[in-house]
Amino acid sequence: MNSETQIGPGHDKAPLRRIVLTGFMGSGKSTVGPLLAERLGWQFIDADEWIEAKSGRSVAEIFARHGEPFFRALEESTIAQLAGQEALVLALGGGAIESEATRALLTTTPGTLLIHLHVELVTALARCQGTENARPVLADRANLASRYERRLLLYRSARISIPVDALTPEQAVEAVVRATKR
Repeated sequence: MNSETQIGPGHDKAPLRRIVLTGFMGSGKSTVGPLLAERLGWQFIDADEWIEAKSGRSVAEIFARHGEPFFRALEESTIAQLAGQEALVLALGGGAIESEATRALLTTTPGTLLIHLHVELVTALARCQGTENARPVLADRANLASRYERRLLLYRSARISIPVDALTPEQAVEAVVRATKR
């Protein structure tokens, strides 16, 4: 992907009420999200942290105890619940975009802007180094590259895609703010 912000089709004309950040692990969703929310005077919610707080278990524990399909169903219902809130910056887990229902919800709900924070796999792995216990997907190194490529196609359903490999979190926030004004 080139270094320019990409804007895709399908943005509605409703007033912006929520920004949803998607992207592979290590793209900066959980770092950029709170900074963006503060800048906008909005609330920030990290979907994975919300699930952990509500379930009393970490994402890794949910994966280990119940498996990925159970977690993905929980994630889908959580996002559906949160996606109606106003003045919200919502950070999705890296795999949330794999749900067709979640993609449809986030690309068709008026006032919702889905933004992809694009990061190359090598950058994502460097940023996630040392977090293997908290990130179950990292345990499956054999399939990591194919998972990244599969998800990359789905991330492109976002209205805006911003390359963030070389950006600081503050620069990423500025890029998001600029993109929302187009």
